[in-house]
Amino acid sequence: MTDTPGWASPGSAPSSEGREPGASGPADHPGPTEPAQQPGPIPQGPGVKWSKEQPPPGQWSAPTGAPTPQAPPPRPPSGPGWGGQQPGGPGPGGYGGPPAGPGGYGAWGSGWGGPPPAAKPGVIPLRPLGVGEILDGAVSTMRTYWRTVLAVSVAVALVVDTSLVLVQGLIMNDAVTTSTFNDRSATPDEVFHALRASMIGTGIVAAISMVAVIVATALLTTITSRAVLGRPITAVEAWREARPQIPKLFGMLVLLALIVGGVVFVGALPGLIIMFAGSGNGAGAALLALGIVAALIVAGWLMIRFYLATPVLILERQSILKALSRSAKLVRGSWWRIFGIMLLTGLITNIVASLVGIPFTFIGAAVSGDSIGNLLGASGGHLSWTFLIIRGIGSVVGTTLTLPISAGVTVLLYIDQRIRREALDLELARAAGAQGAGSAAGTIPGS
Repeated sequence: MTDTPGWASPGSAPSSEGREPGASGPADHPGPTEPAQQPGPIPQGPGVKWSKEQPPPGQWSAPTGAPTPQAPPPRPPSGPGWGGQQPGGPGPGGYGGPPAGPGGYGAWGSGWGGPPPAAKPGVIPLRPLGVGEILDGAVSTMRTYWRTVLAVSVAVALVVDTSLVLVQGLIMNDAVTTSTFNDRSATPDEVFHALRASMIGTGIVAAISMVAVIVATALLTTITSRAVLGRPITAVEAWREARPQIPKLFGMLVLLALIVGGVVFVGALPGLIIMFAGSGNGAGAALLALGIVAALIVAGWLMIRFYLATPVLILERQSILKALSRSAKLVRGSWWRIFGIMLLTGLITNIVASLVGIPFTFIGAAVSGDSIGNLLGASGGHLSWTFLIIRGIGSVVGTTLTLPISAGVTVLLYIDQRIRREALDLELARAAGAQGAGSAAGTIPGS
């Protein structure tokens, strides 16, 4: 048998014929074969002395002074070793070596509590992650590298929420537009004018928000990927690394919007055809509603399938189509898990944003003197600039706190899927300079 470390008994060399150490036989004595019952000279050593009168084979007795073999000595309780047994003792999990004792495998195995801890050079351990570890890693990134993270998120929040306040105050908060939507006697021209103004304002806010969120996502993806390795990065360095991929990120989001729009249109098309044909408006409306619901389900499934395309595009420098294909490959078999984590993250971020924004809303109402009916839009009144600005400040704070968490969870989900499928943890450990896979080395930021 090959003398592989961890399998052979320590302190004894296996015999050439596969016998137990200490057994006598023809291979040990080159002379003529003698009966096994005939005693021979026994060499004396400094250790325990054995009896010169050896019993016949199969009737070995214990050495002088050793316990009798009628009752085997109790084994130590099973520890968390392999197979539920101590590595030194017999049984399904043991090695078949000597009993547990000082210097043997049993002494080593009695203190073994499972695999060594995974390397953690940054904000997460380099192994498959749980839901709590993914959320904790996103929060730890924001807490450890708060200067860079907050510089990006505050800039984005200021751009988005300032544009929202300006559009609401200048376009959507117009007295004529507000009263038109609440006036049942308004003419079609007035409704069209109000609808056009609202669509223009919504489009402006949506365009500005999309640009700002795309840039922030690209920067925060780069920052989080560095935080996994425990390496700080400035906002300028993050921009320099992410800038070449930002145009591709715009193109990918436009393509995803077209895919979702196409799916919804195909789902609604049968109901629209029946309704425009004029035969069975009730059946057409029901088919339209059913088709839209089915299309939204398919669109949601596609969005989760392509959920990891953004970190693939930024970190792997892939093209748009390859990023979508790669995301689908990483998500395959884990759709429900990623959906649950995304849903939990959205719930947490919305709760945090609401808890931050609600006090500013009431403070703005108290300072500006706007009524509760104005805040809820029930009275169709005009909102003051004081209220819009104070509420905008609350939105800035909420966006600053929640945007890094959302982006961080997406990046860490991508890293977790690659660790599970492609053993990315080994490559990350080498990149971080960890001393061997499975050993915790260095300072752990954010722990």
